[in-house]
Amino acid sequence: MFKNYFKVALRNLSKQKLLSFISVFGLAVGIGCFCLFMLYALNEFSFDSFNKNANNVYRVTIWSQGKEDDPSHGNSYQPMPLGPTMQKDLPDVEAYVRFKEDLGQSFVKAGNTVSRGQVSFADPSFFSVFAFKLKSGNAATALQDLHSIVLTEASAKKLFGNINPIGKIIEIKTEDKFVPFTVTAIAENTPSNSSVQFTMLGNFNYLATTNRGIKRINNWHQYSYQTYVQLKAGSHLPSDESTLIAFRKNYYPDEEKESRENGWTGKGPRIYYHLQPLRAIHTDTTISGGPVTPVDAKNIWILLSIATGVLLIACINFTTLAIGRSANRAKEIGVRKVIGGTKINLITQFISESLLLAFISAILGFGLAEILLPSFNNLTGRELNFSLTQFPQLAWLIIGLIFLVGIMAGSYPAFVLSRFKAVEVLKTKVKLGGSNIFTKSLVTLQFVVSAVLIISTVIIMQQLHFMQSKYPGFNKENVVVVNADGISDTKSFYALFKQQLSTNPEIISTASAELGLGGDQGWNQSSFKYDGKDRAVYEYFIDPDYMHVMGIQLLAGRNFNYSIASDTTTSVIVNETMMREFGWTLQNAVGQRLKGYNEDNDSKSPVVIGVIKDFNYLGFNTKIEPQMFQQFADYQPYKFFVRIQPGNPSKALATIQTAWKNIAPDYPLQYEFLDEDLNNFYKSEVRWSNIVGWAGGISIFLACLGLLGLAALATANRTKEIGIRKVMGASVINVMALLSKDFLKLIVISFPIAALVAYYFMHQWLQDYAYRININWWVFAVTGFGIVLIALLTISFQSIKTAIANPVKSLRTE
Repeated sequence: MFKNYFKVALRNLSKQKLLSFISVFGLAVGIGCFCLFMLYALNEFSFDSFNKNANNVYRVTIWSQGKEDDPSHGNSYQPMPLGPTMQKDLPDVEAYVRFKEDLGQSFVKAGNTVSRGQVSFADPSFFSVFAFKLKSGNAATALQDLHSIVLTEASAKKLFGNINPIGKIIEIKTEDKFVPFTVTAIAENTPSNSSVQFTMLGNFNYLATTNRGIKRINNWHQYSYQTYVQLKAGSHLPSDESTLIAFRKNYYPDEEKESRENGWTGKGPRIYYHLQPLRAIHTDTTISGGPVTPVDAKNIWILLSIATGVLLIACINFTTLAIGRSANRAKEIGVRKVIGGTKINLITQFISESLLLAFISAILGFGLAEILLPSFNNLTGRELNFSLTQFPQLAWLIIGLIFLVGIMAGSYPAFVLSRFKAVEVLKTKVKLGGSNIFTKSLVTLQFVVSAVLIISTVIIMQQLHFMQSKYPGFNKENVVVVNADGISDTKSFYALFKQQLSTNPEIISTASAELGLGGDQGWNQSSFKYDGKDRAVYEYFIDPDYMHVMGIQLLAGRNFNYSIASDTTTSVIVNETMMREFGWTLQNAVGQRLKGYNEDNDSKSPVVIGVIKDFNYLGFNTKIEPQMFQQFADYQPYKFFVRIQPGNPSKALATIQTAWKNIAPDYPLQYEFLDEDLNNFYKSEVRWSNIVGWAGGISIFLACLGLLGLAALATANRTKEIGIRKVMGASVINVMALLSKDFLKLIVISFPIAALVAYYFMHQWLQDYAYRININWWVFAVTGFGIVLIALLTISFQSIKTAIANPVKSLRTE
């Protein structure tokens, strides 16, 4: 029986090749798109689940309850002694791992070659607490020695090529010298869904032997390290707030009292320890810090909703085309019923055909997804792969998808056709029409989803363009930022570097600062009590040339001066926002002393010498906060800002490269353009606009395929009518209008619904930005006109074909 169904299915598909191809291809595109989005979601939601101890491993965070309008938040950076102390004081803590990621890139020497690489450090228990696999070496002893280093496969290949690196020596520049480390193990590349990432991993205990580490061994006030603890199975410590509060109080005895003095009136202490489950790290945006930036789970669900919308459009398209293909099979149904076919047989026939098409579509869709995966990885910034080992849910997902889509798409024509009476069918009194409420609803829903995605894409791209093109308050163009992190005595190095560049006409000016500007560049923030209130200020260490090179406007007072000694001890420059929040004006800000900044000696507290115009140093998605610039003697510049002549930068870059090699021939030059660094603030928005844009384009494409199917269905049911109208004198335009008007009505009806939905969601989305666009009416008008035009062209393809057909053939069809 099923063999016969299969033969009939293939015969019917071959008779309607175009509609069959459109059905299979359209559904394949929808399934492929859905698989990519689902893979991304599975990756995000499965972060750290590969760890065998995932349910018992927690990251220690500091939770601060918000005051007044400030939200509560957490921070994951901890002092060096926390891990060992927790294991000593808290019986439930079986093991701990302290982890120090490389926020920059260290200089690494292998043989005679020096390159940059990210060197992290972790306690020897790292490979027993976490489930990172070693390709070679022993997990128990890999980090046992102070000078052990574990490389990933990728870093081993980069440093040593195809040579076995076990036992080889690499040198890592720490502080002012290269220190030798022995390669003791090779780890598999860290999974893409891991919150802990490393390429080179050394023994954390080595850090305690450095000059900086020695000062931090017993220091509870330097927060630089991630601390993870493995608890005993069944431990209730994560929910035992009283124990965690008591533990913190032992090492910060005056903290709660100081919070009360600063105005904290809430219940219990304002600051306390919180144990964050390992598997919750990636989707918890309330806690900052760590090698991988967390994502908002809400955004993942939004992407899944978009993927479901695209798949829904593909399924609707598949269903409408199934209806179209079934329109001419009424007589076949009548014959089957006359010779004894039952309703169950007919339903099984149609659903079997639908499942066959769904299976073919799924195979093609999965292949299409595999082909597009590299591009999708670029789009999302992930390194995903269709691994059933890593994501076993994919197999069941695809199988379930085939059956769901096949049954959904085949059910409607199957149940409708199987109800027809044999006599009426054979007398051609029965037709399967495309004008009923069901098919109208499908078309309307298709275009609602498509229009929402297209409108959202336009608004996201507008906001992105606004943020990237808006003047930030300084001149970001034609500035090269040279990274000097890792160089010894960068002050002396910069003086030589600046001198080398000063005579070249391609170089306009240079400046130096401790930090760069833009995404992933970091920031410093100081908190102190001023005038009885807690204040938080962003701090930047710069030289006197910085304001001029960056084109920052001075509103009051003066700039730093190399010849004034106090400028390197107590002088500071503040922005307008800090001036206002501290209760000053342009007339009295200069000369103000920041009492409370220096708790030991107020007479040495900073004094304001100038006020600059506000500029956006954290991107336009964040409001401008109080900002203070300093030129203290003990600061080291790690970023060199080089303003070059407009136009082709190749000559200027060659000059910078030559100057660098003349001073540090053994160290590779690393640089970026300032405007690109600033655009890194908006990586998330770029990804969003690309993803939603592609989803919108695919949905419109699939919706038009559905329209093509319905137009074919309408044409099949009105062939004789069209023939008669042409005989009576109807023109091609008349026939086109006849076939198009019903569909265009549905599209026109769908657009106001889509506009309201899109406006609501985009209005909510824009509220997350401190500086944002207004949603303009023309976005809806242009999008609506474009969708109607595309739909009209799609319908016209089938309409013109029917309108120019020979009416004699049309009159013979029934």
